[in-house]
Amino acid sequence: MHANTPRNQIQCSESPESSIAHLRGLLEVTRLLRGEHKLSSVLDAIAHTVCEALGFATVVVTLYRPAWNDFEVTAVHGSDDARRVLMGTVREWEDIQPLLDERFLRRGAYFIPHDEFDWSSIDGASFVPDLTPGDAPDAWHPEDALLVPLRRGDGSTLGLISVDEPASGSTPTDAELDVLVALAAHASLAVESAQEAERAGHYRQSLEQLLLVSARLTESRSIDSILQSVCDGIREALKFEKVSIDLLDRADGRFHVRAASGWEMAGATLPPPASIKSIEPLFDPQFEVEGCFLVPADEASARVGSFETTYSSVSNGRGPNAWNHHWLMVPLYDREREVIALIWVDDPEDRLIPSPDSLKALRMFANQATTALDSMAQFEEMRFLADHDPLTRLGNRRSFMARLELESSRALRYGTSFALVVCDLDGFKDVNDRHGHLVGDEALEHVASVLRDALRSSDGAYRLGGDEFGLILVEAGPDVAAEVVDRISSALAFQHDERLSGLRASFGVAVGPADGVTPGGLFNVADQAMYGAKRSGGEADLPV
Repeated sequence: MHANTPRNQIQCSESPESSIAHLRGLLEVTRLLRGEHKLSSVLDAIAHTVCEALGFATVVVTLYRPAWNDFEVTAVHGSDDARRVLMGTVREWEDIQPLLDERFLRRGAYFIPHDEFDWSSIDGASFVPDLTPGDAPDAWHPEDALLVPLRRGDGSTLGLISVDEPASGSTPTDAELDVLVALAAHASLAVESAQEAERAGHYRQSLEQLLLVSARLTESRSIDSILQSVCDGIREALKFEKVSIDLLDRADGRFHVRAASGWEMAGATLPPPASIKSIEPLFDPQFEVEGCFLVPADEASARVGSFETTYSSVSNGRGPNAWNHHWLMVPLYDREREVIALIWVDDPEDRLIPSPDSLKALRMFANQATTALDSMAQFEEMRFLADHDPLTRLGNRRSFMARLELESSRALRYGTSFALVVCDLDGFKDVNDRHGHLVGDEALEHVASVLRDALRSSDGAYRLGGDEFGLILVEAGPDVAAEVVDRISSALAFQHDERLSGLRASFGVAVGPADGVTPGGLFNVADQAMYGAKRSGGEADLPV
């Protein structure tokens, strides 16, 4: 439109042919809403329909990219030169905003006359059609621009449709603008529907991956294999380039990488937390979404500033909803709600902050990992209890007899010796009778702790039943056995609890193979020595 043409002027009425073309265009765009079309196909169809319905030789569809806060040309209907110049070009939001000024607004579209805007003020590629403007006041100029916004249902910006080279050679009439705006409204619904369909497809894919991980729980007894499947599933389904699962080692209080996808195992942890306490500040309810904790980079740094991070996000964006060095973690809890592991994810493929649906799916993957850890913990506990006492966690009588058999055979074969120590608590029945079995259990646990501390790593401590314990000291003779008994006797003073002050321990020692060449024979010698010690007041009866 020329600058001196009244912009609210009602121009010539439409011909029947134009009305039919406009209606056909509206129906065609509406049809896109009913089909399951790929986004790229929808965009191409929109550009083609606008061209056919309104008679513009060049139609360009530009989509807003929230990860970058900019606009990218995603469909071009027009000449080869137009497609070559425009397709894939990007303009910053700051470049688009001046074009959407109120002074250019006309019936929901924005018409920018060539002599009212300095196009050199905008960086980036542009296409000016090779045409000669007419002499009429309403003649279309090659540098005129006509834009109509595409908006989501919530009113936010979805993109733009821009048109050029009208077949009439004139600026559009009010009626044509009304049709263009109506087409854009239907096109917005079609584009948003296609985008939602893509997101739904990704969500279905994540659920399929989740089912695969669930199947692995029954197929594998390898915790590493299961956790690796969880990592791979998160990376594939939720499109995070970096995923790791870190398990808490109770011994050193640190998290160690157990499975990872997208990076090498060495140094795979995003930050290297020293303990659960050091990352607890990140588990603030204000950062929690669907059981995941999404923490902005500045907040994370302020709360765990002492960490030297080993990795910095590379898939960052610029928009208000863009990923920007965020920390995203999912804690895994045991049955007592203690954190036992962490899932770290980073570098989202779309460079956006994950949606609540994505975080819900991430939590579901985390639940699978928790189930796997719990299942394996129960399996390991069952295997452990096959050879150990559940109360004291010492070896049980079964494992004691197996070890005694092994050491007896070894001593005979290699001509070495080993010591067998049997220990019994004097007064234990009285403690149970007077204070109850819970106090008696505390006494047994205390004895077990003392025995563990008194032995070398190569030795073994066992609960044989009731208040009776056994020790196997490898490559040891009477002197070593006496030192161990003295050390244990001193530690078993039970001074920490007056209810146990009446307890004493009696010891009996046998050295193989001198005192016996069979496990049963050795045990009888040590057992008799222990009862002899009881009769003499608790002093250990040691072999000569």
